[in-house]
Amino acid sequence: MAVVVTAAESERDQALVAGALAAAGLTEGDRLALVAGSSPEYLAVALGALRCGVVPVLLHPGLTPTELDALLADAEPAAVLRGAEVEAFVHAAREAGATATLAPYPRTRPMLYTSGTTGTPKGVWTGLLSDDEAEALVLEERAAWGFEAADRHVVVSPLHHSAPMRFAGGVLLAGGSVVLPGPFDAATLVDAFVEHRPTNAFLVPAHLQRLLAHAEATGRRLPLESFRRVAHAGSACPEVLKRRALDAFPDGVLWEFYGSTEGQFTVCTPEEWTARPGTVGRARSGRTLTTDPDGTIWCRVPSHARFEYWRAPEKTALAWRDDAFSVFDIGTLDDDGYLFLDGRRDDLIITGGVNVYPLEVERILLAAPGVDDLAVFPLPDERWGDMVCAAVVGPITEADLDAWARERLAPHKRPKRYVRLDAIPITTMGKVRRTHLAAELGLV
Repeated sequence: MAVVVTAAESERDQALVAGALAAAGLTEGDRLALVAGSSPEYLAVALGALRCGVVPVLLHPGLTPTELDALLADAEPAAVLRGAEVEAFVHAAREAGATATLAPYPRTRPMLYTSGTTGTPKGVWTGLLSDDEAEALVLEERAAWGFEAADRHVVVSPLHHSAPMRFAGGVLLAGGSVVLPGPFDAATLVDAFVEHRPTNAFLVPAHLQRLLAHAEATGRRLPLESFRRVAHAGSACPEVLKRRALDAFPDGVLWEFYGSTEGQFTVCTPEEWTARPGTVGRARSGRTLTTDPDGTIWCRVPSHARFEYWRAPEKTALAWRDDAFSVFDIGTLDDDGYLFLDGRRDDLIITGGVNVYPLEVERILLAAPGVDDLAVFPLPDERWGDMVCAAVVGPITEADLDAWARERLAPHKRPKRYVRLDAIPITTMGKVRRTHLAAELGLV
């Protein structure tokens, strides 16, 4: 059953969390790792920490112990809350009753890890913001998405991802309410639409596809009339799916944006997409987009949107040119400034809106006994956007390789299909073209 969190309830708990963090000795700039599923308490801890200058490090609870330990060793948090410990921390704070003063706006952004093209996780670190920058960050997001006190935001994706936390937190800070229906299930989500009549949401294209498929399979009408602003991003949305979704939602409701864990680039209204199918929109307010001759996209941002890679100055230096950054996606800009993506980061697989980096998966699978060679690549899939696949050379059985993966990789990183080969195709330079591999193997 869906849980509703009001702004007043969350504000109360955030102040209690801030008091409990202070009592535990955490101060501005300290990291607090959260390894848990979505809940009202998760929101309270993350927002309460942000508003007293403690940086929540949001980690995927489905990571294996090996994956998680590596990230915790890098982040060096002052404290870690796992699973039920998040709720227990808030309950203890309520019992203690000691509050601390909250800043009107978050003093920083959550720290999240992104692997980029290297496959090596990097923490995206904002550092503490000035009062003016903190206010500007919140008000920019509020202006972009129209958050207001009358909003009821339904959380569709886990809160340990950047966009779901950004949207849910933005609504609460504007005085609205948040609906938490639990892990994604199309039928459960539709029930939440009926009961709570949400006004906004963030989804990835896979969610749109599953909602439409549920309606088609059951004959159930999607109750979407309460929505006034829905955003989607996370992976490329096929044109056929986009048109079906535009038809399903009320006019003017289904917006799109292009962004990354590092920062936001564009916003695209339904009308803009209809006029220019395939665009992801124009630069957000206060930003400027440019592209290099090879199509690499750069985004000039205001000071409140700057970031660095945690303890990786060389990677930070590569990502920035003065006040513009790139995550090295490739695209084109038309004469009116509308951006069209030609490709995501080299080799990046976006499956169900979640990033998977082939090199990271390959390193794990190549260590399995009986694997002589292996390449991970995307295969277009109606449900997932891209399916994670692996081409395998060697005597290992599919069952044994899958068991190896299950012990060492989070579910979204595990290949959903294995293709057995005598040799992995390579270029004359000895490289595997992962983004072309499905075509080379005749799978598309």
